[in-house]
Amino acid sequence: MRFEKICVLGLGYIGLPTASTFATHGVEVIGVDVNERVVDILRNGEIHIHEPGLRTLVQAAFRSGKLHISDHPDKADAFIIAVPTPIRADKSADMRAVTSAAKSIVPYLKAGNLVVLESTSPPRTTVDLVAPILEESGLKAGEDFHLAYSPERVLPGKILTEIIENARVIEGVNRLSAETGRDLYATFVRGDIILTNATAAEMVKLMENTYRDVNIAIANEFAGLAETFGVDIWETIQTANLHPRVDILKPGPGVGGHCISVDPWFFVESAPDQTHLIRQARMVNDHQPVRVVNRLEGVAGKLAGLRIAVLGLAYKPDVDDLRESPAIEIVQELLKQGAEVCTFEPYAKGTAVGEADHVESLEDALKGADVLMQLVNHSDFKSLDPAKAAALMRGDLVFDTRGVWDRAAWEMAGMRLIRLGDGSKYA
Repeated sequence: MRFEKICVLGLGYIGLPTASTFATHGVEVIGVDVNERVVDILRNGEIHIHEPGLRTLVQAAFRSGKLHISDHPDKADAFIIAVPTPIRADKSADMRAVTSAAKSIVPYLKAGNLVVLESTSPPRTTVDLVAPILEESGLKAGEDFHLAYSPERVLPGKILTEIIENARVIEGVNRLSAETGRDLYATFVRGDIILTNATAAEMVKLMENTYRDVNIAIANEFAGLAETFGVDIWETIQTANLHPRVDILKPGPGVGGHCISVDPWFFVESAPDQTHLIRQARMVNDHQPVRVVNRLEGVAGKLAGLRIAVLGLAYKPDVDDLRESPAIEIVQELLKQGAEVCTFEPYAKGTAVGEADHVESLEDALKGADVLMQLVNHSDFKSLDPAKAAALMRGDLVFDTRGVWDRAAWEMAGMRLIRLGDGSKYA
């Protein structure tokens, strides 16, 4: 099938790169977002998210004359739904954005169209939620129009490469829908395009992220055990991974982002009696921010009144993505303990967390601090000079939750460095 015009609903971390990539490959694209701020920013030629190379790509898409920004859909050959699917406080999936996007398509849907859901969703969302909404048009999914699901499988920081090079899984409500979805993504995808049956692609995406979540959970439990037994988890993992069939991941202050910290809950919600391990892994990782604060309190004593400099608020290095970030939870917990918190996030300047002070430079964060906490291993932080930090700080305690700073260098500067999962010193 030939696609001359498509409509992408949702212009976030996935929708905007997808829309721009299609446009630079000669397809007319209507990029839709219901957030007026996002629409205004894009119409002014700017972008609202940080992703390496994205600004250049979006500008190229605009220059091509193929990318148009709107706050509502229009008629098209294909519609791609790429809106958020967060979780609620009770850990159930919040599908309101998907529901709203699907409903907005109905007035424009015509026979022969293709609709693709890209938003990560619980199993059977495509057939049980999206299809009935679209069929309110009077058209039948799989008969009058094509309906498919193709989950994004990209890593923030590498989206523009992986959106093209990664293998893509496409499920259809029938074989023809899957094949039509393949025709659409073949416009730019260089990786393998794998066709599967309905619901399987939804499960593939959830399995990928759940697998990683469970493995991170065991690394975090190992870190707690290392602190209990007085050993260094970082050295211990390195040694264990010398075994040819062992690949233990690294521990950290928690799991964030819109995928790994969210997707496993979709399984738990859909099949609670069959997801005991998945639920427990999620609970371990969700509890990690509290455990980090407890570890600091165990070393520093009472946190109330201490000025704590927190480096990093994003959920992973070198991105501005704050979604589900454990660093933000840690800051909130420190504030609850009465600490005076100062945060510095170089990729999302101006971000404030509760009553914490947010500064625009590393030096301002360090000035007068009693404690320094590294929560995100941004490239800028790895090369921090211990002597420079010591000269600016009031206290001498440094807490590295990512295991990247050299203890000897900090001790030479007169500082005490503790690392998450390292019970060999200052336990």
